Amino acid sequence: MSITPCVLGFAQRLLASAPLLLPCSPAISATELARSRCKLHRLPAAAMEDGAAAREAERWEGYVDWRNRPAVRGRHGSMLAASFVLVVEVLENLAFLANASNLVTYLMNFMHYSPSQSATTVTNFMGTAFLLALLGGFLSDAFFTTYAIYLISAFVEFLGLVVLTIQARTPSLMPPGCAKVAGAACEPVSGPKKAMLFAGLYVTALGIGGIKGSLPSHGAEQFDEHAPRGRKGRSTFFNYFVFCLSVGALIAVTFAVWVEDNKGWQWGFGISTIAILLSIPVFVAGSRLYRNKVPTGSPLTTIAKVVLAAALARRGGAQSASNGAVIDRAPSPTGSTDMKEYCKPGDICGVADGAAEVATEPSQELVFLNRAVQRQPRCGALSCTVREVEDVKIVLMVLPIFFSTIMLNSCLAQLSTFSVEQAATMDTRVGGLKVPPASLPVFPVTFIILLAPVYDHVIIPFARRATGTEMGITHLQRIGTGLVLSIVAMAVAAVVEVKRKNVASNAGMLDAAAPLPITFFWIAFQYLFLGSADLFTLAGLLEFFFSEAPARMRSLATSLSWASLALGYYLSSVLVTVVNSATGRGGRRAWLQGGNLNHYHLERFYWVMCVLSTLNYLFFLFWAIRYKYRNAGVIKG
Repeated sequence: MSITPCVLGFAQRLLASAPLLLPCSPAISATELARSRCKLHRLPAAAMEDGAAAREAERWEGYVDWRNRPAVRGRHGSMLAASFVLVVEVLENLAFLANASNLVTYLMNFMHYSPSQSATTVTNFMGTAFLLALLGGFLSDAFFTTYAIYLISAFVEFLGLVVLTIQARTPSLMPPGCAKVAGAACEPVSGPKKAMLFAGLYVTALGIGGIKGSLPSHGAEQFDEHAPRGRKGRSTFFNYFVFCLSVGALIAVTFAVWVEDNKGWQWGFGISTIAILLSIPVFVAGSRLYRNKVPTGSPLTTIAKVVLAAALARRGGAQSASNGAVIDRAPSPTGSTDMKEYCKPGDICGVADGAAEVATEPSQELVFLNRAVQRQPRCGALSCTVREVEDVKIVLMVLPIFFSTIMLNSCLAQLSTFSVEQAATMDTRVGGLKVPPASLPVFPVTFIILLAPVYDHVIIPFARRATGTEMGITHLQRIGTGLVLSIVAMAVAAVVEVKRKNVASNAGMLDAAAPLPITFFWIAFQYLFLGSADLFTLAGLLEFFFSEAPARMRSLATSLSWASLALGYYLSSVLVTVVNSATGRGGRRAWLQGGNLNHYHLERFYWVMCVLSTLNYLFFLFWAIRYKYRNAGVIKG
């Protein structure tokens, strides 16, 4: 009798320390329990191993929380975490566009730049801001998390906006005022004042670039890409990211622009400063929910290693052993319900996710890179894996798609430059209200705000049912739709400019400063088409680059969407310069030169843009038809 309480106590302690289920027995003797004691001693260790394995399965591999502890499933990630990013995007884009949308007016009226100088300065500023997104994406992938890069970049943008606010509210830091008279020119800003202006602008641009390079990918990382629900949630996130971007833009081009035009630019810069400052605590509020991708080193090193290994590999050298498993890709994104189309009878097929880890033969695209793994490299440091080769192939294959969107963004650059200047010459009254020309983007952003939910909740579900695919509409189809709309927009812009100049000529107001007797609603047509193009292209590009890129390069790849915008703005400036140089020869007046927009040949410039956009679309079609999606591929053996 004395042994029974001891053994039962031991069993109770064992049951409390490990999730074991013992079979029920109506009568177990103390001797039987004592004999099984040695077995029971071994069970806790096994149970502990099972518990450790279960805890390991609960972790998000490759992700940490804000304190650099392993991220846990069910606690970190999901749409709730991404919703903080969406709110931050409203504030961030408000801070950016509150100035950028009206900056051309500020430079003309207060810094005394000409229309073409103002347009060039604005496009260079915005182009630099978007191009610096590559730096933000690179740092997020290589050395820091997207969480850290956002916080640092938001503070940098805040500092730049403080400089601009101080200059705008201090008369001694502004150029001398002058009354603009027909034919007379005011002296533009120069010296230390100009240095302060550009210091503020480009410190702000540095912060904007870091935010653009980290924020979208930070939100997209909150979803489980290995589950259909997670991939659909990620697609919804990108649609609503553009939606929230437009909400911030709507506030910027209405309330903020009205304040700038009626209360002073010091208040306009102040609104941007407050908005970016408020975004920081909002972003930090979601810290406990975020899962942050662990940096994996410079992706540029991998790209350089594979390219060098392929270039320097010994010709005719010994080839590595192969089991015949080859990575294959498909012309549809992840989730196609008709994968049998790509798996022929007798093939060994598997999902492409992680395919490079399973297959020993690289894919047949860009076969010259296959030498990096098929031939022995001359230097051991250049040894490459199939995964590394496939990662570099993906980067190279998306570059033509990236290049094809630059022309579209050059068209979009007109929304914040010549289109604003056009509207400034027209009647901007709506009833008793006078609308600032810089508020014209209210048309495209309102359309995007209305269309984005319809697209996500109506069009996409219908397309999924109709096509039987997870995506419904592929990324490249979205991008192609945007490119077509940009062609239409440039043709419409040319026709509207002809009408505007005809009104000015017929009314004898070519040199008049008074508004022309034509409503600014005519300009709204080109805004609507370009705004629609932006919705389709930007959301499609962000998701395309993020989903196609290797995990170690996603922030950098997503930044290509913003780099395309940057190069589009730069291309716009280059086109203006080239057109003026080509048309101003022989003593003739250049198309886009002078202080009076009514003497420009802007309609001809728009037709040139239309033709170039058409050629660009043909270039896009050539590569889009041949592109095969990484995530829809299979392993064939």
